[in-house]
Amino acid sequence: MKLKVQVVKEEDGRFSVFVPGLPGCMAQGNTEEEALQSMKDLIPEYLECMTESAAKALPHVREILVVA
Repeated sequence: MKLKVQVVKEEDGRFSVFVPGLPGCMAQGNTEEEALQSMKDLIPEYLECMTESAAKALPHVREILVVA
């Protein structure tokens, strides 16, 4: 599954990562790398928790690629 992410450097110096295609899917970290790794770990859990009807609305793809 290929997903575009948005990386934001917060005022406190930490980083937040959002996935526009997955509402409410967000991760944070003290570094950009830490935030991206947290997101990579979170995406499978997010998808597992989705309702069946919401999951059907996502495109069927095979790999996860986090792009910053």
